[in-house]
Formats: sequence, structure tokens, C-alpha cells
Amino acid sequence: MTVDPIERLNLTLAASAVAASLVWASPLFALSLAVGAALEAFNFRGLLRSAQFLFWGEIQGSGSWLGIYALRFSLLVIGIGSALYFGADPVGLVIGLSLIMPAAVVEAWRARPPLDPTATALDPDDPAWERWNPWLAREQDAPDEDAEDEDPA
Repeated sequence: MTVDPIERLNLTLAASAVAASLVWASPLFALSLAVGAALEAFNFRGLLRSAQFLFWGEIQGSGSWLGIYALRFSLLVIGIGSALYFGADPVGLVIGLSLIMPAAVVEAWRARPPLDPTATALDPDDPAWERWNPWLAREQDAPDEDAEDEDPA
């Protein structure tokens, strides 16, 4: 079994958070945080495997993929509900469930492509900035000037 770098960093963050909460908060909070971290690690591992299956594996049919997703989501809901039923601290549980986000952001930052030192930069007043679409990360298509001159009526 291979462990993804995001999972490795997530485990480090979770262990650090549990240790810090044992020092500065109650044992119930630390246990709730650990349960939340375990639930989100289980959920993320399933999500990662599903994404690998969907994008790189052979897709046999969407029914099996959706069934596995529904099963994983149901188990997550049951786990959260059970933890709250047995008296878990809701704040600790939510923090534990959310620890994957900083791990994903940090690992995405580490995996970014290297900067090209020879790349040229546009002057801030350059009119080419007006053609840039930040939502699509590319230049916009040039407007059709003939269409603007025609009368729509």
C-alpha cells in the first residue's frame, strides 16, 4: 500500500493537533479531534482511490462508482453521527474533519511547476491585460468587429 504525500502530511498535522490539544485542551477535545481526523483520513483515502479509478482506471460503468461513493458517504455520516451521539466535542470533531484542507493546500504548493526565470513579464499598463481572462487562465477571443456593426433588428 502506498501512502500519498497529502495523506502523509495529513497524518503529521493530525498527530500534531491531537498532541497540542492534549496539552492545551481537554482529553475529550483531543479524542474528538482524533476521531474526526480518522474519519476524514478514511474518507480522503476513498476519494483518492475513486478519483484514480475514474481518471486512470478502466471504467466499467458509472453505477459501481456511484455505489461506492454512496457507501463511503453513508459510512462517513454514520461515523460523524455516532461520534456526536457518544458525546464527542463538536468543535474538535470539525477541526479533525477539516485537517485535510491545509494538507492539500501545502502539497499543491509543493507540487507547483517551477518558475521560469527567463519568462518575460508584461508591463502593468500593457493593453494585453485587457484580453486576459483570469477565470479561464488564457486570453479571451477577440471580439468579432463585423457582428458589432450589424443592426440586430
